Amino acid sequence: MYVAYLDEFGHIGPFVSKTHKSYHTHPVFGLAGLVLPAESVRAFSAFFFNLKKNLLGKKIELSGTHPASFEEKASSFFKTSQFNGKSNMRREKITAINRLLLKVHELGGFFIHVGIEKDRDPDNSNAKGLYKHVLKEVIKRLDEEMTIRDSRFMIVLDQQDDMNQKNDGNSMRHELVKQASFSMFGHDKRLNLVEPPIQAESHLYQTIQCADWICGLVGKLSYYAVKPDDCENLKVFHDLFFERLSMVQRRSGIRRVKVANPDVVPSV
Repeated sequence: MYVAYLDEFGHIGPFVSKTHKSYHTHPVFGLAGLVLPAESVRAFSAFFFNLKKNLLGKKIELSGTHPASFEEKASSFFKTSQFNGKSNMRREKITAINRLLLKVHELGGFFIHVGIEKDRDPDNSNAKGLYKHVLKEVIKRLDEEMTIRDSRFMIVLDQQDDMNQKNDGNSMRHELVKQASFSMFGHDKRLNLVEPPIQAESHLYQTIQCADWICGLVGKLSYYAVKPDDCENLKVFHDLFFERLSMVQRRSGIRRVKVANPDVVPSV
């Protein structure tokens, strides 16, 4: 039995260009995170808790928050200016991420990311449709991986803003559960998925906090992979982490709009 902890990377809204007045956030949207054997979840949670506490101890103390519920968002952790600098914190963060990647591998887990390069104009964009498509693809790839491993899996997702809305047929919670149910019991028959995705508040789960960090990293790598000329300052993340992440991820990649060789799907 495996548990996949996933969060969003990139941006679900439209993207036109880096210089566009409104639609300039990120050219890719996807889901990413870590997948652990159920028996290794507790050990990894303890590892991440201690890693976070040792790395960010002063910030945690100043926050007045218990270390277990203190959350360092990826947007703060992966500040591009810091990783392009030479500070002690930069070196410590690089070491921490490399340790994290290694630990998941040592515990018998792996990382996964599935994303799509956005190509729709803003008037035709469909955020929920995009999310459902990505989720369906993630379920498919995890199901295929679990077939090889002769195992089952569950998915835990970071809770979305509208997931607490009850009796709302248009809420993201409703869409997620419906899409997963279609994958489990519809034509796809993803037989290794035990239940539709469970949503969890990230500040209460070390595993979801880790998934957020992984999404922060994949977000940097995917932007650089898709638009390298627009973000030379992100090259540092590619140089530091691309090969290491590639070694410990499974069935991952970004569906590109245009590629030189249509038979090759680039990964990040």
